[in-house]
Amino acid sequence: MLHIYVLYNYYAFFSIVIVDSVITNVLTSGACLLIYNNMRYYLPRREKYWYVLIVSAVLSVMCTGIATFLLHWLFQRNESYIALLYGSWLIRYCVVFLLIGCMSMLSLLWYALQEQNEIQYRKTAAEQMLKDAELYKLRHQLQPHFLFNSLNSISALTIVDAEKARTMIQQLSDFLRGTLKRDEVQFITLQEELQHLQLYLDIEKVRFGHRLEVKVDYTEVSAEKKLPALLLQPAVENAIKFGLYNTLDETEIVITATATDNTLVVHISNPYDEEDLQAVTGTGFGLASIRRRLYLLFGRYDLLETIKADQTFTVKLTIPQLNL
Repeated sequence: MLHIYVLYNYYAFFSIVIVDSVITNVLTSGACLLIYNNMRYYLPRREKYWYVLIVSAVLSVMCTGIATFLLHWLFQRNESYIALLYGSWLIRYCVVFLLIGCMSMLSLLWYALQEQNEIQYRKTAAEQMLKDAELYKLRHQLQPHFLFNSLNSISALTIVDAEKARTMIQQLSDFLRGTLKRDEVQFITLQEELQHLQLYLDIEKVRFGHRLEVKVDYTEVSAEKKLPALLLQPAVENAIKFGLYNTLDETEIVITATATDNTLVVHISNPYDEEDLQAVTGTGFGLASIRRRLYLLFGRYDLLETIKADQTFTVKLTIPQLNL
């Protein structure tokens, strides 16, 4: 419309003005469409963006030249229009170059953003795959250690008490079956986690007999809060290791859970002696794996705390409930 308005002010024949406008705009639109589609398949590198301006300049010359040729051929007998056509050639070229150049820059920006988003998506997907793989590894890295201890205990029981050995085999089977089921979900309720933990504790009670006592205390509200599946077992295994391994006395492991609207807090406590604690060997992988899992899931390293007070070692787990 602007092309028609400006040209009509200089030339009074409306029919010629319409033809001029249609030919010029069709050629310019075709060049813009060519640029847009070309950017889809070939996006120049940042240091070669000036190529786009060269292509825009060449296309502008071609569009203006073809339009001038066609208009000259159609209206060659109209001398006043032909004079206007050639007299305005530079202005026409500048306008066409401006339009094609703007389209080129917009297309370049659009596809560059699309490519950047695609790169970011692939990077995020790759990081998520690595994160999931590490979480899977952390969830299962403790199982060989636990199985080794359990099978050793079963082997010993077959000699002294075959009935207890059969019971422990059944309990171990139930525990492993429950572990496989929980591989399908990332988060479960505290109630479900404690039910599965009880299978583990039943096996440990066969190993340690009356020496192991476990007290569990939680509220109805906390029972419905969610936490990562199989999170508590390594913490309880750590408590049993440092509470029982260097003593023949009865040892009580205390598990308590409280909750607010946005947080589940679980405490796992065991008695300990500083001298005995230093004598216990091990890598401490259990608590380190919990801390790493919580960081991968929530992006925070402060969700696991250890507290030593009054001959009691306590592991405090804080589980945010946002978006769970």
